[in-house]
Amino acid sequence: MASRVVVLGDVMLDVVVRPLGPLAPTSDTPSQIRVTRGGSGASFAVSLRLSGHETCYVGAMGRDPSSELFSRSLADAQVTTALDVVDAPTGTVVSIVSEDGERMMLTDRGANSHLRGAFVEAQLVEPFDHLHVSGYLLLDPATRAVAVQALRHAGERRVPTSVDVCSVSPLRDVTPDVFLRSATYATQLFANEEESLVLTDTEDAEAAADVLTQLFDEVVITRGARGALCAIGAERFHVAAHRVAVLDTTGAGDAATGAYLGARLHGVAPTQALAVAMEAAARVVGGLGAFG
Repeated sequence: MASRVVVLGDVMLDVVVRPLGPLAPTSDTPSQIRVTRGGSGASFAVSLRLSGHETCYVGAMGRDPSSELFSRSLADAQVTTALDVVDAPTGTVVSIVSEDGERMMLTDRGANSHLRGAFVEAQLVEPFDHLHVSGYLLLDPATRAVAVQALRHAGERRVPTSVDVCSVSPLRDVTPDVFLRSATYATQLFANEEESLVLTDTEDAEAAADVLTQLFDEVVITRGARGALCAIGAERFHVAAHRVAVLDTTGAGDAATGAYLGARLHGVAPTQALAVAMEAAARVVGGLGAFG
């Protein structure tokens, strides 16, 4: 049966740039450029909705064309939205993609840092079956308390929750200890391999899983071309990644974890859910931008 899932995350405009040659510092560099709906949590929500679950996305945006593009994109994906309109520009990220598909991101969080706790609480009045919180809200000191309160609210109602770490550089800045304390009420954790190693001060994903399963009921670590692993207590589940040409990894991890959660909410076993996640990631990496 389908579940109702609330996803709390950022509202972002993505400007994805893939230079087609060496950068010319004082001149023009031919490039492929795409302007699309962004937001790690939004990509997660779209992937989750594709699995058949009712999905509501909660975030903050400005009064500008970027917010209109974002809202229209989620509506097209049949994700309902509850977006707090604030006096700040909608968030924007410029993603520069290298030849191997990896990316460097330049981020202006904009309106996302002004998300109001009272607005979020109002969206949690109706019954829901799962709450997912994008880690960017825990990494931002301006929204950390809002995200923690939402997780606490769900926990008090005995509703399962999940958190995605999202980004390793701000994780180092706020420290793993602060992030993990903020995620106390989460029952599931999603992280990529680098994030899991920083969180646990370990040297491999297996060791990181050993540490994280002491804090969370279920842990999923995505490992890029090496696939993914799930840890539930002492049990470990592994799947390989699909071998596909990689143009851009933007949104691949979010598509994978959203598909994984969608499968698990349908009662699918961990190994099969990981396989579904790898299929979702493979569809995304072949295109430029989060849509694939």
